[in-house]
Amino acid sequence: MGAMKLNEKSVTHYALSNSPADHMGFLRTWGGPGTPPTPSGTGRRCWFVLKGNLLFSFESREGRAPLGLVVLEGCTVELAEAPVPEEFAFTIRFDAPGVRPHLLAADGPAAQEAWVKVLSRASFGYMRLVVRELENQLRDARQSLALHRHSSWKAVTSRCKTQAPDHLSRGLENGHTLSKDCSPKGLVEVESSRPAGRGGAECELQGPASLLLGRGQSPVSPETSCFSTLHDWYGQEILELRRGWLQRARGNQPQCEEQDRA
Repeated sequence: MGAMKLNEKSVTHYALSNSPADHMGFLRTWGGPGTPPTPSGTGRRCWFVLKGNLLFSFESREGRAPLGLVVLEGCTVELAEAPVPEEFAFTIRFDAPGVRPHLLAADGPAAQEAWVKVLSRASFGYMRLVVRELENQLRDARQSLALHRHSSWKAVTSRCKTQAPDHLSRGLENGHTLSKDCSPKGLVEVESSRPAGRGGAECELQGPASLLLGRGQSPVSPETSCFSTLHDWYGQEILELRRGWLQRARGNQPQCEEQDRA
């Protein structure tokens, strides 16, 4: 692993800039890569600021120049035993051979857990894994959405086909149901359901209708659905009825005259 060269002025400017920090707080350090050695075994209490994958240490919260820098790449963060009792320590251990671990300690278990969590997620390697996982989730979500839209579209089109109106088989026209061959089933059923035993006038009334039906004509078909045609057709029935009544009246008149003579 080759040595990393950083521009000191650029790093210092970034450390003191107003860019937001990912985490900050006091930690006790016992030295390590990027931090000065401690004068005794008690360690040194410093102010640490995490920005991205860079961990800066300062002499105090108001420090104007960083004491040290740790680049959080190629490392793991683990819990560790602190040299001083009642310290909640953890270590930053690098994979490169010959690099001494960086030992740090927080003031309490909550601070220790928070530091371990943010430091473990600070590297670009971790961010690459997160981005890759998010891309996989996005791809799965798009595929699921496409399948859902396809199934919904198929359901809608299928429902529209089953609910399409069939004007030939189910349409009502002038109160009669028409079959697919346009035969006036309603009119035939009405005529066939009339009770027998009525007078001859009703038989004469049915005669023109039966004749028109036998010829394939109907007053309710699209060709004869206008008012004038219907008026003429029903007028013929009325004329037939009147003609039959007159014939019966003429036939009964001689019988009445013979009764008067007797």
